[in-house]
Order: sequence, then structure tokens, then C-alpha cells
Amino acid sequence: MNIVESKVANLPTRYGRFNVKAYKDGCQEHLAIMSKDFDCIETPLVRIHSECLTGDSIGSLKCDCNNQLDLALELIAKEGGLVIYHRQEGRNIGLVNKINAYNLQDQGFNTVEANLKLGFQEDERDYRVVEYILKDLGVKQIKLITNNPKKIDFVEQSGIKIIERIPAITKINQHNKNYLQTKKEHFGHLL
Repeated sequence: MNIVESKVANLPTRYGRFNVKAYKDGCQEHLAIMSKDFDCIETPLVRIHSECLTGDSIGSLKCDCNNQLDLALELIAKEGGLVIYHRQEGRNIGLVNKINAYNLQDQGFNTVEANLKLGFQEDERDYRVVEYILKDLGVKQIKLITNNPKKIDFVEQSGIKIIERIPAITKINQHNKNYLQTKKEHFGHLL
């Protein structure tokens, strides 16, 4: 891995004031969004948030991504911590393929079936850059905001102690009900 890092900058948001640092790994650029007191927190809240342009930016109701990001930023603004914005759109199949997967979902396939039909694995994400970011920021132990057992396993395998798992439970709607059920059945999400 040949990571290029930015300097730390201030980032005022509607949630509160944060510091932000960018990391470039090949063509992908990732973001560490830290509470102002992050360096003083022994056990920060941490959310590894997988990029979802349609949810995070446009407010798609097909997923729970935007709601989970909002929840994490609100918690971190109040309690202190870090959101790693992991830029691997659509479980790392890219935006074009994600929209193609949406098309297949419109035809009745679930998210896993759609990715497989397009020739991808169920989940193509690579978390090595996340490990790099956590170590770069000196993180040793965390309270992890997640429902994803793979993220729990990844953090533990990277040598970072999870003191507590904070569920990222958000509202279910008619458009994301099947998506959330698929995450639970195929990936073992803790909902």
C-alpha cells in the first residue's frame, strides 16, 4: 500500500465541529472525520462507514446508509470519536455496477443475488486502508458503531480492542425492508 495523506483541517458541520484528514490509496480517497477532542479520548466511538453515494448524498430510501451515517456523526459530535468514510461504493463494485444492481433489484433480486449476477462476490470491500487509518491515528481500543460482524472481526484481527459494540439501528421503511433482511440473512448483521 502506498498511502498519501492530507494535513488535518477543521470541518464545521450541522452536527458539530470536527477535524478531518484524507487518505489516498490508489484511485480511492478515504476520510477520517474526528471530534475536536479525539486525541484526548482513550476509547473513542468509531464508525467505519462504507460509502453510499445514493444514500449518503441523495437520501435513497433503498438502504439505511444515510441514517447510519447521521447516527454516527451525531454520537461522535456528542461523545467524541471518529468516522472513517471508507470509499468503496456498493461493497466496492463501483457506482455504475451498483446502479446495475439496483436494476436487478427492481426485477426481484436481492442485493447479494444482484452482485453475484453481475459477476462480483457478495462483498468486495478491502479494509486494509481502514487499518492504516486507525493505526495512523493511534487508536488502540474503541467502542465500535456497527451491525456488521465482518467489521467486528476485521477490527479485532487488526489488533484493536473493541470495548463495546454500539448498534447502528435506524428506521425501517417499505423500500429498505428487504435490503435489511438480506443483510441479516446473508451477512449475519446484528439488527
